[in-house]
This record gives sequence, C-alpha cells and structure tokens, in this order.
Amino acid sequence: MTIRVLAAVGLLLGVPAAACAATGAAAAAVDPGAGEASGGRGDEKLLFRFKDPRIGESSGLAVSLTRKNVIYTHNDSGSSAQFFAVGPTGATLATFTVAGAAARDWEAMATSIDPATGRAVLWFADIGDNLNGAWPDYSIYKVPEPTTMRDATVQATRYRFRYKDGGRNAEGIMVNPRTGRLYVVSKEFAGSVYQAPAKLRTDRVNILRRVGPAPLMATDAAYSPDGSMFVIRTYISASLYRAPDDLVSRVSMPALRQAESIAFTRDGKSLLVGSEGENSPVYAVRLPAAATAGQASASPRREGASPPASRSAAPSVAPSAASAEEEAEATKHDTGVPGGMVALWVGMAVGATGLIAAVARRFS
Repeated sequence: MTIRVLAAVGLLLGVPAAACAATGAAAAAVDPGAGEASGGRGDEKLLFRFKDPRIGESSGLAVSLTRKNVIYTHNDSGSSAQFFAVGPTGATLATFTVAGAAARDWEAMATSIDPATGRAVLWFADIGDNLNGAWPDYSIYKVPEPTTMRDATVQATRYRFRYKDGGRNAEGIMVNPRTGRLYVVSKEFAGSVYQAPAKLRTDRVNILRRVGPAPLMATDAAYSPDGSMFVIRTYISASLYRAPDDLVSRVSMPALRQAESIAFTRDGKSLLVGSEGENSPVYAVRLPAAATAGQASASPRREGASPPASRSAAPSVAPSAASAEEEAEATKHDTGVPGGMVALWVGMAVGATGLIAAVARRFS
C-alpha cells in the first residue's frame, strides 16, 4: 500500500513512479533514536512462507488464543472482508468471510478476551487512511474467534471511531489483555498512540485520544500476552515499551520487502513478524532476555477451549525450522532498505504528505 501511495505522490510532484516505488521501503531507515536503548539484532528464524496465493498483501498477524500453531492474517486494501487461518507450514487451514464488515483498507488485527463472554475474539482495523484525514470516520470490527478450522462466515460487530485531534493514517492496533482497552497507533512522521474509550459503543462514534508518541512510520503494534509491555514496529525495527514514553528496548527486524505486521508468541519472549507480497515470509525474532525479564508465563490450554476471562496469553507458534533453501530464498527476495535512497525519500515524502492532505481536505 505504501508503494502505491508513493507512486501517486510521484505523479503529483513530477517524480518518476519507478523512483517512488524504489524508495517505498526506505521510510523505515529514518528511525529516531536508533542507537538509543538498542536491543541489537534479535535471534531470528524463518518459520514459513504463506503458501496460499490469495494471501498477497498480508497486513496483520495474530496468534490464536485457543488453538496451538494457528496464526491468523488478512490482506491489505483491494481485498474483501476476509481472513485466513494458517498452520505452522504456511498452508491455509480455513478461510473466513466477515459478514457485516467492509474492507476499505484493513491494516491490522489483534486478539483479546471479550470481558462480557470470556471468549476469544479477533479485531480487524479498517484504518488505513492514506490521505491522512479524508475519511469521515474509521471502523474496527470484532468477531468471535472461530471454533473450528473449516471455511465459514462469522458475524462482525462494528465500532466507528474518530480521532480527537483530527483524521490520520494508521496501521497498528493492540488490545491490553489486563484491561481489555483498545489502542490505535498512527503511521506518521510524528506518530502517536491513541486510546479508545474503556467501553465501546456501537450506537455512536467512539473518540480516540492521544496518550503518547509512536516511532516514525509505525506499521503495526501488539501487546505482550501478560500485558506487561507492548511493541510498535516500523519498517526495520521494533520498539518495546512498558507504557507510552517508557521505552524498554529496540530490536532490529529481518530485512523484508515491505514489513507490515507483528505479534507476540505465547510466552512473550519472541515476536512474529511478516511482510506483504505473494509467498511472503513470517519470522520469529527472539527478544533480548533483559527485555522479557519478569514476564508472567502462560499455561497451555486445551485446543479449542475458551480462555478464561482473567488470563489472555496467546499460545505459542512452534518454530518449524525452515530449510536452508528456504532461508536462502527469503534472503534473496526480502532485501533490506537501500541506504542511498533515504534522503531522497524523506525530502519527497515530507512535501508530498502535506500536499496530498491539503488536496484531500479541499475536495472531501
């Protein structure tokens, strides 16, 4: 999605589309404080590649709360209101259609326990407003986590949102397992963490209020299973926080074509990270021990069982060691950011962001 927007930016500014596409990934290279509180490069392992050709723009990841070795994902814009359950080899186990939902630009997902029922739910965020305020409001959908791994339709509950300080683009959501509170993380040069109301309403628009800063051009976010920390990722790194403005560590991410998604494993000691693109990879990145000290561990659950309302730990995804050939293929296709393009991208994007926003507001 970012590359497509930059191509449009190029047309407005007279920059060749090819040059814009080439610089699309470079947003991540400009990450403030890259040397501060750095956790270094994590211990990364390729788990699998998505095998389903329908998963062409994986933009969100979530680990099942009730089934071991099941990961959920969904596509970016241009797709239908649909998500996929994927097994440890990358093969699709089931495809779910979300009734009562639209998919303008789904950018993120999360899992949590519904305090009213004690059952696991999935959240899907239609928040990718690439024109930074052109949408009148934003939708986040809640669906019950499927109880069987068969193709099915699930019914959504829709919540509408507006930002208290004006519309903006966002690509990250997360739910605090201790409180059940929903948060949205904006994708901007000066990003922010926004808090949703404690009780969400379906009969009116819910207001998102800023509670802290976020790293530059954040592409996803997630809470740890015990709620002791959360992670916000950019195109090349992940930042761990105890609370907004309370940075724990930074962890480098695998070099990916267009890094879009992140989730914690069950034990909270590793991150799952993914990318857009057909046959895109999912990596497990081990966190530095210092960053995970003191986390509460979670006990295994019977497969298919509903987690208790007082606990909300996500089951682990067992790292199925990828072959050497798969590792080599991942490195071949998912190259890093071309460093020489960073200055060009930043200069172009700063001017373009303001121009597009102004045009959008003028004609919206």
